[in-house]
Amino acid sequence: MKKKLVLIGNGMAGVNAVEQLLKLAPNAYEITVFGSEPHPNYNRILLSSVLAGDADIKDIVINDWDWYKDNGITLHAGHTVSKIDTARKVVQTSSGITAAYDDLILATGSLPFMLPLPGADKEGVIAFRDIQDCQTMIEASKKYKKAVVIGGGLLGLEAARGLRNLNMEVSVVHIFKYLMERQLDETASSMLRSELEKQGMRFLLEKNTDSILGKKRVTGVRFKDGTEVDADLVVMAVGIRPNVALAKENGIEVNRGIVVNDYLATNVPNVYSVGECAEHRGVAYGLVAPLYEQGSELAKRLAGVESAGYQGSVVSTKLKVSGVNVFSAGQFTDEPGTRSVRVQDDFEGVYKKVVIKDGKVIGSVLFGDTSDGSKLFAMIRSGEDVTGKEKQVLLGDNAGGGAKSGLDYVAAMANDEIVCGCNGVSKGAIVNAIQEKGCASVNDIKACTKASGSCGGCKPLVADLLTLTLGVDGVKTVKEGICGCTEHSRDEVVEAIRSMRLTTTKEVMNVLEWKTEEGCSKCRPALNYYLGMAWPEEHEDERDSRFVNERNHANIQKDGTYSVVPRIYGGVTSPKELKKIAEVAEKYDVPMVKFTGGQRIDLLGVKKDDLPKMWADLDMPSGYAYGKALRTVKTCVGSTFCRFGTQDSIAMGIELEKRFERLNTPAKVKLAVSGCPRNCAEATIKDFGVVAIDGGWELHVGGNGGVKVRATDLLCKVKTEDEVVEWAGAYLQYYRENAKWNERTSEWVQRVGLDTISAALEKKEDREALVARIEKTLSLTTDPWKEIIEKDQLRATFEELPSPELTAAKQ
Repeated sequence: MKKKLVLIGNGMAGVNAVEQLLKLAPNAYEITVFGSEPHPNYNRILLSSVLAGDADIKDIVINDWDWYKDNGITLHAGHTVSKIDTARKVVQTSSGITAAYDDLILATGSLPFMLPLPGADKEGVIAFRDIQDCQTMIEASKKYKKAVVIGGGLLGLEAARGLRNLNMEVSVVHIFKYLMERQLDETASSMLRSELEKQGMRFLLEKNTDSILGKKRVTGVRFKDGTEVDADLVVMAVGIRPNVALAKENGIEVNRGIVVNDYLATNVPNVYSVGECAEHRGVAYGLVAPLYEQGSELAKRLAGVESAGYQGSVVSTKLKVSGVNVFSAGQFTDEPGTRSVRVQDDFEGVYKKVVIKDGKVIGSVLFGDTSDGSKLFAMIRSGEDVTGKEKQVLLGDNAGGGAKSGLDYVAAMANDEIVCGCNGVSKGAIVNAIQEKGCASVNDIKACTKASGSCGGCKPLVADLLTLTLGVDGVKTVKEGICGCTEHSRDEVVEAIRSMRLTTTKEVMNVLEWKTEEGCSKCRPALNYYLGMAWPEEHEDERDSRFVNERNHANIQKDGTYSVVPRIYGGVTSPKELKKIAEVAEKYDVPMVKFTGGQRIDLLGVKKDDLPKMWADLDMPSGYAYGKALRTVKTCVGSTFCRFGTQDSIAMGIELEKRFERLNTPAKVKLAVSGCPRNCAEATIKDFGVVAIDGGWELHVGGNGGVKVRATDLLCKVKTEDEVVEWAGAYLQYYRENAKWNERTSEWVQRVGLDTISAALEKKEDREALVARIEKTLSLTTDPWKEIIEKDQLRATFEELPSPELTAAKQ
């Protein structure tokens, strides 16, 4: 007869313990799980990705609803246990649900620490801890502009990153003099701050918060020094505390956390605890890897497998904030008796530090390049003697001597040592997947065990384990697919489309054996673009595969309204055109009319229902401000008016814009034409830039003025306006045919190399062939706003029909 196991807490630590138990003793227990949140088990680490818009809620679910059913687990989601009768071995929820147990696991996690400040109970003051907090912040960003994050640690920076992605102005308040003081030394912290400031975050360091201002809703934050900062939203991210109330109320020993021994047992028989709520040898861990190590030991205990018990954890932290990679582990500060090896490159934004004591690596900080993180963490855990080769630990072969290979490190790891900290996967689990389940690639391991499935930092260790177990010849090399739905690369997909004359996304997915029937948000738009690029005549654009902005032909704003940008060629307009735009703006009560950086007029705050009629009234081409297409051609006045101008940049810019408007491209494309080398139109940070010189034009490619600024490369010099247009068309079509979906020209040029592009465009006949293909594509396009007008007129016709006729017409 099965024993009864009850888990209180449906989070990462508790459910991972159950997962491990099911592997060791799949039929030993009848399992019941209680969780306060109305969701299945999800990865709390990735909440910042949800907040930032990089992932959806469903993307961070670890075990979906079916997993519980498939494993015979009874899940009570959205129910909080309020009472434990340890004598009768029964738990009860606040809603009256009861469950008996033979063994009980408390995995109640932690609670966000809310500073007891005057005004902390005001509307708009929240924590950042769960899905509900994410949703609250997303909703707040639609109505409000200014956010203050109190706390410059790991959690606070993740919250700030997400809020910046929601277009809020973010100020990060921190009581210490530098950020992430628990994970970084002062040098790495300074580099991180500098990078984040470039991305728009503001930092208020060494600030002690005094009170939250406002009446009903927060309006600002006041500090002890008397200064203030405005705020519509305050997020407290100053730390967490173990959630021990349930244990304490029911006679289970509590200190800072629920006190457990090496076998994760509490002072009450048959009651165990794991995760952030547990305290082992005086330490309550707040990072995920130790919690998984605890779960592994508890699973052994419940399954009757002998073990040495949990001995505590050495912790490491990996963080990626807006593209900035950070890693730290162990004791990384300089203390008496320690020595350090450091590498710092301010030009590349890289900093590496390894701390050594008594011949052993005891800590490390990496900034910018964290590729050595897994290796260094393994050395810290193993306590390997590195005497005589201290520099080699960080500098490798460049420092002389024989470096210990990655294979040596994974060979020395114990089977129960965690390789993937994000998902709690041990070396033994990976080796078992290789030996017993036939996994022969990193992708196989990811699918089977989830190792490397989150941050990806453990991929080198997983690869080394594959090589160690199977040998070099036994490891299957799998190309990275365009998304998780397929292993086919961009080039393979495009080749199949062309060679097999595939014309719809369904055909591609079926023929190339997509793993998911409907595809995903990454591959559907990509396939729609590749099909249109390959077969402009045969392929019918699949609007459902486009993003919401492209479907509505306007940019959705954070409050749910839209931004309408009519095309103004080269930034040149007329009084008549301006008057028409002004009249339309008044007619539809547009809240803001703004001149853009691309020399256009942006009508902001337009209601979705007004879009069709507004476009009809404007009767102007769309500026494609929403699309992966040609956006703008920025110009200066050139020789038309400027005393320094050497060529007519206005005419050249208008010619290019009219020639290539409506052109769909892998990512957004911006052009500029400057009338002289003074470059007032900023042509050297555009996807394609034209700069006038005496007797001709310089053509520049691969620039970007966004988050990752990149100056262009000089492609060539030409003499005539016709040559400019020819080279521009050939270059854009070569980019269209060879770039990956969503790959900006700045990334594409670096990936394929300027020499490759130059060689492809060098011969006039090759350029002419490319130009012929781009002109064929353009001849088949129409301005998209006409489509929504026609649909709106059709809808109006339907609405005028009597009910029976309306039903028939819709059918």
